Amino acid sequence: MLVALVAAAVGYFAAAWRGSQLSSSSPTSGSAQPSAAPIFAATLPDLAGKHQKIEQWRGKVLVVNFWATWCAPCLEEIPEFIKLQNRYGEQGLQFVGIAIDQKDKIEAFAEQNGINYPILAGEANAIDLSRKAGNRLGALPYTLIIDRAGQVVATELGGLTEAKLERVIKPLF
Repeated sequence: MLVALVAAAVGYFAAAWRGSQLSSSSPTSGSAQPSAAPIFAATLPDLAGKHQKIEQWRGKVLVVNFWATWCAPCLEEIPEFIKLQNRYGEQGLQFVGIAIDQKDKIEAFAEQNGINYPILAGEANAIDLSRKAGNRLGALPYTLIIDRAGQVVATELGGLTEAKLERVIKPLF
């Protein structure tokens, strides 16, 4: 529980410090994006206990979101993700949530909120995976946007809004 509280606090303060700006690659930014390789190499159980390879979603515009039910900014952005999955899913958008929490809490939250995209139960392993994918602080929420070619085009530490995320994903279709 202490780890959860520390991660939530770090996530909140990191988002506030960064001004909640999506970090993206551009010819002028000079900032290198993390590699998508650790994400595509990962296999995690879904809520039914079946192991899912994230590689299966390669070729789609992939939004990978690390979250937990105890993380307030995580819970605020999930309804936005549900809307975007509905709006752009047929165009090749795929959200994948990687939850760092107990399976029963994840299941209850997903059912109550009508999450319409795959949720994987990462537990403590997901914190390590998020770090390998560029989340140096290990804070939540942490989101990666991966284009159809399998390249990370943007990351966000802290909560995302529908409008902000839409600006990044629309050009990728």
